[in-house]
Amino acid sequence: MSPAMGFGPGNIDCGDVLDELSVFMDDETDAATKGRIREHLEACAPCLKQYGLERDVRALITRCCGGDVAPASLHARIRVRITEITVTGPVD
Repeated sequence: MSPAMGFGPGNIDCGDVLDELSVFMDDETDAATKGRIREHLEACAPCLKQYGLERDVRALITRCCGGDVAPASLHARIRVRITEITVTGPVD
């Protein structure tokens, strides 16, 4: 979802930047929106600070939980379930 054009740096408002931060950080925004958000962050200290906080929280979560690996049996059950859903199709 692309935020509406605004009046802040990068022609995007702070509220729209903050609403899109996680999508931006996941690299799931379109190129135009990504550029506008980057431009906004370069010129807006409060939004840059929030971006930094979000980045730090993600790094902490990765450090604390990033080593967890799902058991092979879970992977197998998920693959079987995906196959069942694909083969049977949607239920009406």
